[in-house]
Amino acid sequence: MLGWAILLAVSLVWPAATSAQTASPPLILEAKIPLGDVRGRIDHLGIDLKRMRLLVAELGNNSLSVVDLAAGKVLRRIAGLSEPQGVAYVPSSDSVFVANAGDGSVRVLRGEDLTPIGHIDLGDDADNVRIDTARNRVLVGYGKGALAVIDPVSLSKIADVGLKAHPEGFQIDETGTQVFVNVPDAREISVADLATESTGSLPTQGAGSNFPMAIDGEAQRFLVVFRSPPTLMALSGQDGHVARAYGIGSADFLVRARARPAVRGGAGRVQ
Repeated sequence: MLGWAILLAVSLVWPAATSAQTASPPLILEAKIPLGDVRGRIDHLGIDLKRMRLLVAELGNNSLSVVDLAAGKVLRRIAGLSEPQGVAYVPSSDSVFVANAGDGSVRVLRGEDLTPIGHIDLGDDADNVRIDTARNRVLVGYGKGALAVIDPVSLSKIADVGLKAHPEGFQIDETGTQVFVNVPDAREISVADLATESTGSLPTQGAGSNFPMAIDGEAQRFLVVFRSPPTLMALSGQDGHVARAYGIGSADFLVRARARPAVRGGAGRVQ
């Protein structure tokens, strides 16, 4: 059994040249919230801002922890899941969607009391979850190559967007018309039109193992982390050309923090 803790606002590690130009670090460690005894690794996080709850997918423990951020403690743990990976709160339907790798299902919980209200069978390896706010849809990457389009009202899959291989990190652009998808087994970034469900692809410039992705709406670009070689790449959201590329350490998670990309690496630090 392993004792896990969620770190709120971790300090970023920047190159010396950047640190010298910055009066204070972009993020500092404010609190640690113990998750208690959790077997195996945790995976994705979700947030219910209405109730200030952090949702933690505990893949190795087959559970979902619900963290009360105001109180700084675990509110409850939901057991009986099947290798949960992606998790997201949907404000329009006040519900929580949990994607499970083990049985390929998407479990749906009521936002208020977290009781089960739906079960959607996708068949295999349900993974990342994103909310298409413009169309009031939930997108779930799964299987050998697809994004499931789910109606959060009827709790049913209404369409599939086909891909060449299993989707990893993906993001919906700021206009809500396109979704950019990391497809590492095909060594590409897929671009899907959410209105027509048509897809295209962008080359990865010879880099591989592209898993994390984030959107930089202000700069109209999206950010992708590759593990081989370890690279952070910024690509134009308009035509896909590479705007910038940076060599980094190994990484498996990417977010934007105060207008800067923050990359979580395997060495227990954030760059």
